[in-house]
Amino acid sequence: MSTTSLAARVAAPVMEVFASIQGEGLHVGEPQVFLRMRGCPLRCRWCDTPGSWTLGEADVARIAGAQGIERQPAWATPFQAACWIAAAEPGAPRTVSLTGGEPLMWPEFVTRLKPLLGERRLHLETAGGHPKALAAVLPVVDHVSLDLKLAADLDAPVELERDPTAHVAGDGDGEDASCSTQPTDEPAPASPAAWSEARRRCLALVRGRDACGKIVIAGGRAAGEYAELLEDVVSHAPELTVILQPATPMNGVPAPAADVVTDVCEAARELSLRVRVLPQVHRALRIP
Repeated sequence: MSTTSLAARVAAPVMEVFASIQGEGLHVGEPQVFLRMRGCPLRCRWCDTPGSWTLGEADVARIAGAQGIERQPAWATPFQAACWIAAAEPGAPRTVSLTGGEPLMWPEFVTRLKPLLGERRLHLETAGGHPKALAAVLPVVDHVSLDLKLAADLDAPVELERDPTAHVAGDGDGEDASCSTQPTDEPAPASPAAWSEARRRCLALVRGRDACGKIVIAGGRAAGEYAELLEDVVSHAPELTVILQPATPMNGVPAPAADVVTDVCEAARELSLRVRVLPQVHRALRIP
């Protein structure tokens, strides 16, 4: 097995692929296909998909297609993922929302997936903790939904293990059927200062691009705690639409008080930011 052929093939862990309606961000309400990746070092206390954080030997991918639900090995090549996306579409091709987990754990997978999607748009949903990986995938991403997080809303990160000798079987479409499975070696922010640095770098990267910033407002927070996030948008990407998303109560994290949401919204408006307040619409509709 040559080093060149090994480097040419990648795989990443997929949690599920399904068609639904976008429930968050700038494209809320749009029919999309969702490709949810596994693996995330962040520990957001209000995360609605904590089952996507870790990797396990018994992991499988849930593929919701026209013929029903299929279970497949979780580790997939970009070609396999593109096939699952096509199978999940109930009709004409849809925009693909790449979510997680944290898709930026697997930047090479993302860059290799895009050419296989034809005319489909590729939207990235990211926690905004990996600016190096974001820079690597931006040339192939059509829209970025960038989280702007309070460090106080996160527990300490838990990095994914890296094993340079680890490989999985590929889809058999090439000379070398093994695939590299390594996540990015870019560490997640582990302090308020590191989060500030990562956030500002990510905002600078999406400036002038098709993107939005999303701020989850959780219960128990004061409106003034979000001032730094808004000021960073003004400094680094002032044209960005900012979505204020009241937290859906879960995992012991309550919804915010209405006056806090209003005060953060007004603070954003006073800074001349484009701001929208949107809940998780898919939760209200009771759809995936």
